[in-house]
Amino acid sequence: MAETYDLIVLGSGPGGYVAAIRASQLGLKVGIVERELLGGICLNWGCIPTKALLRSSEIYHHMLHAADFGLSAEKPAFDLGKVVQRSRNVAKQLNQGVTGLMKKHKIAVHVGDGVLTGKGKLTVTKDGQKTELSAKNVIVATGARARDLPFAKADGKKIWTYRHALVPPEMPTKLLVIGSGAIGVEFASFYGDMGAKVTIVEMLDRILPVEDQEVSTFMTKALTKQGMTIRTSTGVQKIETTPKGIKAEIKDKDGKVTTEEYSHVIVAVGIVPNTENIGLEGLGVKTERGHILIDGNCRTNVEGIYAIGDVAGAPWLAHKAMHEAVIAAETIAGQHPHAMDVRNIPGCTYCRPQVASVGLTEAKALEAGYKVKVGKFPFIGNGKAIAMGEVEGFVKTVFDEATGELLGAHMVGAEVTEMIQGYTIGKTLETTEAELIGTVFPHPTISEAMHESVLAAFGRTLHM
Repeated sequence: MAETYDLIVLGSGPGGYVAAIRASQLGLKVGIVERELLGGICLNWGCIPTKALLRSSEIYHHMLHAADFGLSAEKPAFDLGKVVQRSRNVAKQLNQGVTGLMKKHKIAVHVGDGVLTGKGKLTVTKDGQKTELSAKNVIVATGARARDLPFAKADGKKIWTYRHALVPPEMPTKLLVIGSGAIGVEFASFYGDMGAKVTIVEMLDRILPVEDQEVSTFMTKALTKQGMTIRTSTGVQKIETTPKGIKAEIKDKDGKVTTEEYSHVIVAVGIVPNTENIGLEGLGVKTERGHILIDGNCRTNVEGIYAIGDVAGAPWLAHKAMHEAVIAAETIAGQHPHAMDVRNIPGCTYCRPQVASVGLTEAKALEAGYKVKVGKFPFIGNGKAIAMGEVEGFVKTVFDEATGELLGAHMVGAEVTEMIQGYTIGKTLETTEAELIGTVFPHPTISEAMHESVLAAFGRTLHM
């Protein structure tokens, strides 16, 4: 006889486990199905362990430049195995934390491969044993996986996806990174700071292509200054492994093809949603390019089936998944949450320097028909940034000239991934320049550059 729930969540990543918790808080009987580790890719193989690696490389970078602060560090070095182990320990701690949260909220955890076998029916298979579950509602939160290049299948030895790059068997000496989105640039930053000679290849005409043009330009200069080679409007046509590493056939924007050697390659060319073999087709759930189609409350076209997170489309961000999780759970419980507004979802890239943004870029705002006021303030004009030795960066804000509405904010520099939330709250509250100008920012903080950027958009800069 099937175990019965009010809600079954298929997948336990940031979207899945948050949906289960919120539904339990609302009084629903909840079961969650996970085929591997609670916390999904983000906690175990993505967001969190990469930040642990990047923290190590950041500290190592500071050790190498200790003299700039009047300090000395004798022959700084690192143990790659211990750096990786620290990252894995951080992931393990958070996995255990999610396990504890499931117990706290009395959420039944079913480990195995889950398949929808009918409306409100799901079979979980583990080691040949099947468990039948049923529920009035199902949330699909199966996430996504790294996209392979057909000519560069990851082998974990010399050709890596992000997952292999998190547990490297050895330190790359000459690293090729294919793709310059957040994942590619973060790993380029980590391995570059740890001493690898890094080349980034991007098919489009600029790196970090979803960011504002000025941010992309700034980051190209910053990473080049760090010793990286940046090749845009360039594609990799062929990769073959050699006894020493890999050979890559690279075609540049002028059509010239060269063959170059590297010790390792990281393929970071996007993701593939995990929608195969989970029973969606049999139920008639609509998808587009593999992603499940949903409305503003995460409902699919099939009653009782919801989808959240990476499997439901861009932006592929953990915090987007978590917010959708709450929307879906509250909708199922009969509440009336606000639909997701993707314009208010911040994006963060944890490279050095960091990148963060929310809302429309200047180009997108103009394309949408707005007359804009744009403000920009450099970190070199900020006292705290100078004191920290972190003068590389700027804050840029975009406003609607007619109403003063904050349309977008774009930041590059130290700790901007922490600061962007100020603008995100502002956008959620439908802030205009008047509220931001009238806000008192603490001194000395880097966040004062946020205030100055707003002032600059309206001709009122104080410190530049």
